[in-house]
Order: sequence, then structure tokens, then C-alpha cells
Amino acid sequence: MTDLRLRLAGITRESVVDGPGIRAVVFAQGCPHRCKGCHNPETHDPRGGRVLALDEVLDQMRLTPIVRGVTFSGGEPFMQAEGFALLGRRLKLVGLDIVTYTGYTWEALTSPAAPAAWRELLDVTDILVDGPFVESERDTAIAFRGSRNQRIIDVRGSLRLGTVVDLSWKYDQIGFAGASK
Repeated sequence: MTDLRLRLAGITRESVVDGPGIRAVVFAQGCPHRCKGCHNPETHDPRGGRVLALDEVLDQMRLTPIVRGVTFSGGEPFMQAEGFALLGRRLKLVGLDIVTYTGYTWEALTSPAAPAAWRELLDVTDILVDGPFVESERDTAIAFRGSRNQRIIDVRGSLRLGTVVDLSWKYDQIGFAGASK
């Protein structure tokens, strides 16, 4: 076991709007982006929320068989990339997929100057929703995103090909109801 801890704003046991299928959601506390019009402004303060050990996080999630995967949202999960990567590895061991939301772009996350822990979190992430929320591009008709500048990225495919594999069109086309297919 590890003594690594995460500062969290909260945990939602079941959601259908934070990625494909029924998902648990872990909300990171702390965000440097502070996007105007943010859906979760209470997560901005890096001193807010509460600190939990990884085992406590898993206990509070109380995962049920209907949960397909876990979404890391925020706040900004990449501010605590090492802890979220470790949590992701543990969740993968029980067969769950991982969606990570971030205000950073794919290009920033994969740049040579990016911290090594960012790559660790990308390595356990199946789908990445990247980019800051831009209020002037808000669109409630698109799947799993708040604004049109954000992308739904196939992480493994993008890492393998060395270019962004954007799945936004796919999820927008099939909509929320079909997104779990």
C-alpha cells in the first residue's frame, strides 16, 4: 500500500454525463485554469476539499457492477497527476476504464517540458477530454463537453500514432444515449 493522498472536492458514485456508460466520478480539488463560467468553481481553491488516502477514495466510491468506468474531473486532475495515475492503475486492475477531464490541451500534456507524472496519468487514461472551458463556445448539444473547443481524445491511439485521434464527432453523432455502446 501507499501513503499517497489526494485532495478531492467530492465523489459521485454513478453518473451518465461524465463519459460513456455509467461511471463513478472523482473530482480533484484545485485548478489553475479558473475558466470563466466553470461548472465546478468550488473546485478551484487548491486548499479546499478534503484529503483522502487512496484506500479511502476506493472505499467511498463503493463501486457496483453497473459502473463501467471512472472519470477523473475537477478541478484539475493533472495538478495531482501522480496520485490520480496510481488510483487509475488500481481501478484498471478491476477492469474499469478511465476518462480524464483537463483544462490543459493534449499538446501541452505531451510536450517535452511536461512533468513525467502527466505521462503516467495519460498512460492509464482511455479517453481524455482536453482544453479549457470557453464560455463563448458553450454548447449543450455536444457530448461530454461544455464548449466546442474541447476534444474527446482516444489516448492510446493518439500515443501510438503520435497525433491526436479526436473522437468528438463519434460521440456527438451517437449522442448521450448511444455513447455507452
